[in-house]
Amino acid sequence: MGVPVSVSPCVGATCPFIIFESADIDSALDEVLQIAFMKKKEVHWVLCVQESVSDSVVARLKLRMAGMKCVALSSDADRVLVDAAVQEAQQQGAMLVQPCSASPSGAQYPPTVLCGAAPSSPYVVTSPPGPLLPLLTFRSSAEAVILGNHSPHGHAASIWTEDLTLALETAKSLSVGSVWVNSSCVSDPCLPVSGHKDSGTCTDGGQEGLYQFLRPSFSSPLPRSSPVSLEYSKFGTEPAQAVIPDSPDHTSIPQSYPQFVGGKACKSVSGCSMPVQTPGGGSVLAFCPDGGRKDVRNAVEAAIKVQPGWMKKSPSARAQSLYSLAKGLESKKKDVSASFSTQLGVSVDEADKEVELSIARLNVWAAYCDKVQGGSLPIPQSGAALSFPEALGVVGIILPDKTPLLSMVTVLGAAIATGNAVILVPSQTFPLPALAFIQVLQSSDLPAGLVNIITGNRDQLTVALANHSVIKAIWYWGRAEGCQYLQYTCTSPLKTLRLFCQKDGEGSDAGMDWAQSHPSLLEDLWRNTVQWKSVWIPTA
Repeated sequence: MGVPVSVSPCVGATCPFIIFESADIDSALDEVLQIAFMKKKEVHWVLCVQESVSDSVVARLKLRMAGMKCVALSSDADRVLVDAAVQEAQQQGAMLVQPCSASPSGAQYPPTVLCGAAPSSPYVVTSPPGPLLPLLTFRSSAEAVILGNHSPHGHAASIWTEDLTLALETAKSLSVGSVWVNSSCVSDPCLPVSGHKDSGTCTDGGQEGLYQFLRPSFSSPLPRSSPVSLEYSKFGTEPAQAVIPDSPDHTSIPQSYPQFVGGKACKSVSGCSMPVQTPGGGSVLAFCPDGGRKDVRNAVEAAIKVQPGWMKKSPSARAQSLYSLAKGLESKKKDVSASFSTQLGVSVDEADKEVELSIARLNVWAAYCDKVQGGSLPIPQSGAALSFPEALGVVGIILPDKTPLLSMVTVLGAAIATGNAVILVPSQTFPLPALAFIQVLQSSDLPAGLVNIITGNRDQLTVALANHSVIKAIWYWGRAEGCQYLQYTCTSPLKTLRLFCQKDGEGSDAGMDWAQSHPSLLEDLWRNTVQWKSVWIPTA
């Protein structure tokens, strides 16, 4: 099922510690002082306090910190970073809460709370090493979520409140892998946790964490490959053989197909087209848009507008939309089958079989919509643990050459069934089946912008997808050079990668049998469309 590229860089992450007015403030402060000023800590904390109790919190912090000792730093270089952060905070109007004044020099520093810190300050977004605790204030739960999600990291969060409904609503809205309610730093092998944003792309712990080391036993072995010689700065910059149709006699040129961006059939931003050749390569069969970076940008803008609303829809509502999409494909079966037959040079019966398999696959994904819901977990510790899947966001998919229609609806259905928006790049050799599918999308009830189809040079569009910060995951079927480029590029911004190396000229899909409908094979693809969040609630 392809090569997953997963990382989990949790060290140095910045995590929110949120205190609501309904919290047991004394317990919350005891906890935050213990974890924020440890000599060795894997994460940095940002204290977020509701404005109505901020004065009380600051007063209690002063009392509790009065007898605390200085914390040793790792090196003199860390002291320089700490001094610079404190100086910057004071220049921005922050008030310091310290048990004693800092010595002029030396590799130690007193525990320091920076009250009134600005959320956008560098020492808040990426905290320096040392015993510093920025304190931010918020008015409402919605503002608390905004502050909690302000960090580029998404490792964990701690929420303190006696209102369980408020805690669960806030936990659901935070873009982090672990949420601890009225507690912190609780870990258990039973809890599945996925890194969010720059805190990783893999799932650790729980049953779901085991699956990333497994694959269906009946699938073909993954191909072994060695690094290829590749100049990364020049990948995808080769000049495209673009053609702009310009003839006074429109009957003398092949048909020009549009692409699909933001719910509308349109030309590429450049206005250029590229030829689609007949199966034998002897003549031009049609023209399709030669999309590029600006087309990807427009598609992402459309996708991020509708994806949050689509994700919030109930699984049954998403299932109904997929059932409707399958019915739409069935009603357009004749047109799509003719396009498939013409493009690949196969018989009408083979084309009809491909369309029928595609309809069945959409129905399967519709049935899957409500099958992965998460729930409570049996753990030995005293408390309650919940886990639930969340959509990745906007997913970029570079499709294979083999079975261009079935492969497209397989990955499309899996992605949107769990609440994602997608940007599809059809096969550069066989794009017409995907372009014929646009008329099915236009007649469906899917939100405009949820599914986007952009044609063009595979390498150039791969580069555009890889370098867009909003795209959270990329599934790639293509050359070894493209796989290697994505592994090199998609570490900043961090993306979830699923790479399938095709053998040039053979149309191989790295062991992927698209006609295979075995449940474990589909579930493996399904698991790559979600990230997991765990919530821990103590009972004692």
